[in-house]
Amino acid sequence: MATITSRNGVDVDRLVATVGAVQADPNLAKFTFRARSSWETGGRNKGEIREFEHAGATTTERPHAFELIGDEPPVLLGTNGGPNAVELVLQALAFCYAVGYAYNAAAKGIEIEELRYEVEGDLDLHRFLGLGGPRAGFSAIRARSWVRSPNATAAQLEELCQYVQDTSPVRDILASPVPVTTDLVVLD
Repeated sequence: MATITSRNGVDVDRLVATVGAVQADPNLAKFTFRARSSWETGGRNKGEIREFEHAGATTTERPHAFELIGDEPPVLLGTNGGPNAVELVLQALAFCYAVGYAYNAAAKGIEIEELRYEVEGDLDLHRFLGLGGPRAGFSAIRARSWVRSPNATAAQLEELCQYVQDTSPVRDILASPVPVTTDLVVLD
């Protein structure tokens, strides 16, 4: 009977097998993720995330959609029904960093006792409000992390932190230009 090696809540044997499978068939690394949003009122939107494409096939691994509520704080005319879109971007970066850190630490034999991220971004609303000015998006994003490990040196943890930044899909999306196309369908 095979022993399953789990570290940081990660099945290391499956992680290694996944890396091996992608090395053998590069198409296994290809995904198309989807998100849907329906405006409700004011700044409030209901989001839904469910299926995605993996290696050219749509997966239905998720029996139910994840539902998200997005809104704005009252100072931005919302009702505080949920985080706003730019806060979700910051949270996505924190999630991505944490997954990358935990998975890569597990692969390297590093045990994690505690891992936290705080991410903040600076935004000027002039352009969003149609008043010209600087870019519409964040002008700077700062992430701070805390980690505790019983079996790794500070140098190993710092090296892993840099590796996670270098390989993070969300950081890459934020730091590098990505072509974005938007189509509009006018309903009758």
